[in-house]
Amino acid sequence: MSNTLINSIVKNGTNLKDRTVFLIVFCISLFIRLPFFFRDYIDRDESTFILMGQSWVEGHLPYTELWDLKPPITFLVFAAVIYVFGKSFIAIRLLGVLLVTSAAFFTYKIGQEAHSKKIGLWAAIATVALLSMFGSLQGVMSEHICMAFFMPGLYLLIKYKKWGTTFLSGLLMGIAVMSKMNIAYAILFLGIFVFYYHYRNRNWVKGIGHSSLYYMGILLIIALTLLPYYLQGIKDLWVSSVFKAPMAYIDARRYSVLKLAPTFVILAGFFFYTWKKKLLNFKLAPIQFLLVAILGVLFAFYKGGRINGHYLIQLHPMLLLLVIIALSNLQYFKKFKWKPYFLFILLLIPMETYLEYFNIAQNKYERDTFYNGEGFSVPKYIQENHLDTKNILFLGYHIGYWVLDAKPPTKAATHPSNICRDELFAFHDNPRALSMDELRYIMETLQPKTIVTRKNRRVFDKKEEAENSYIDAYLVKHYKVVATVEKAEILQRLER
Repeated sequence: MSNTLINSIVKNGTNLKDRTVFLIVFCISLFIRLPFFFRDYIDRDESTFILMGQSWVEGHLPYTELWDLKPPITFLVFAAVIYVFGKSFIAIRLLGVLLVTSAAFFTYKIGQEAHSKKIGLWAAIATVALLSMFGSLQGVMSEHICMAFFMPGLYLLIKYKKWGTTFLSGLLMGIAVMSKMNIAYAILFLGIFVFYYHYRNRNWVKGIGHSSLYYMGILLIIALTLLPYYLQGIKDLWVSSVFKAPMAYIDARRYSVLKLAPTFVILAGFFFYTWKKKLLNFKLAPIQFLLVAILGVLFAFYKGGRINGHYLIQLHPMLLLLVIIALSNLQYFKKFKWKPYFLFILLLIPMETYLEYFNIAQNKYERDTFYNGEGFSVPKYIQENHLDTKNILFLGYHIGYWVLDAKPPTKAATHPSNICRDELFAFHDNPRALSMDELRYIMETLQPKTIVTRKNRRVFDKKEEAENSYIDAYLVKHYKVVATVEKAEILQRLER
């Protein structure tokens, strides 16, 4: 980024063009995420989405052959990439770059409406960073897909007040909610605010009309995801998987209120401070739309009873805008002057990315391939040593199913941890009601010839004591470790 461009942005950013901003956020996103293109898996959920997408490409609707707890558009996005590009990790990770770029670009556009181009750009860059770094965010998560559609939908509501754009916003919001269900409260709250926005201007007819069009767009997308199930006479499976199962999951796996409290207290403090010091103008419509969206996301966290790290992807773009606007109104930042060495400091932030660049370079030198991780090395060992892949169970690194053209042994085993989520079994017509029954069926009836586990790690979460005790004892009695590949153990069933 040239010094002239940096100075232009810092001063006012008025000369910025949309295509320039899009290119900036795309390049930053690509740079941060590129070294992770070659990793086998970054988050186990991403591996599951890939398996679900592959199953759809092969002609099986989600929830029919394999099963996972996400709405169908998440799987559709993966299926589309696999259908066009085949089994390409690079294509899937490039999809992640585009999704993050979409969310960040429309963060910029909203920032332009709420304050200025300069603020919008800084918020967009910060969005790329917080949607791409730390933990599992370098993978393609359902939240990335969700926000890639939610942010343009929100922008249309803020920028335009036309019938057509309101309906288009509803379509985008429908795609968002059919990618990640817990964004539903933010979408619902925004629809109510659309009505209120027009009603307070004494135009209740427009209020009803716009909010109705908005919800019609959402319902149309939901109906389109139902349609293939309805045509095949399995609409109950869609209803159970998309709506009933998430509610059962939430009820079974809530955090303590004390774990949620810090996030809510910090945000309440931020909003009170910005209101008290007049750092945010809450009378401006764009600020109000952002605030409503944030409250919707926070309400979803409260109702869901938990805040996982990747859930915050749904909060970051809107919150970053308000934080950066507030900071820009502080006296210290009003007097802020750009210094060339600040660029060096900014370049230090993506340290995780630099380490991964080093990792892939080292992997290329040592193994003559950029691709790294047990998801590649374990299938390679299995193929080279002609181990059984028809009756195989991955209790770790389950992206290996995709690499080996294999399938999980049961629906519940699509994601290894789903084996222990027996509260969900009824919603995908699992023949067994309890997790221990499912585990015994897999181990004692199907009797996988090959099993892959994580070395020196519990097979299931530590709270699943009964399942861990059973699987540990069963593996010791009926299997032997034939190889340790990186951090994975490959086991073969003993002949009796």
